[in-house]
Amino acid sequence: MAKIRHIAIQVPDLEKAAAFYESVFELKRVKKVEAPIGNAISLSDGLMNLTLLQFPEGAKGSKGGPDFAGLHHFGFVVENESTTEQKIKQNGGEFFMTLPQYPGVDAEMKFKDPNGIVFDVSEHGWEQPKS
Repeated sequence: MAKIRHIAIQVPDLEKAAAFYESVFELKRVKKVEAPIGNAISLSDGLMNLTLLQFPEGAKGSKGGPDFAGLHHFGFVVENESTTEQKIKQNGGEFFMTLPQYPGVDAEMKFKDPNGIVFDVSEHGWEQPKS
């Protein structure tokens, strides 16, 4: 059975958003990444990963421009990516992309459901805070 373990939201100000979730919910900062595809701060409660995304002007992954704030995508940890990919396609979903390799970027596969909603599939999951 797949487990939801990742939610990504796009925000206009990474540090301001991270400070909110760290202060209010005591999430732990896992990492900060600056990459050509977009910038991110990953936070965690030890089980669930919340990644805050910010896209410089012109970055491909942006939704609604640099001031947009909202749900970007979510992700599932699965036992077998290939089997899951087959099920996705059999049920009307489609492959979207695999993230390029950049230091600190989790390289999961991205798909779209029949409504065009983007989600990730990963066998390895998302990084958690070090104990």
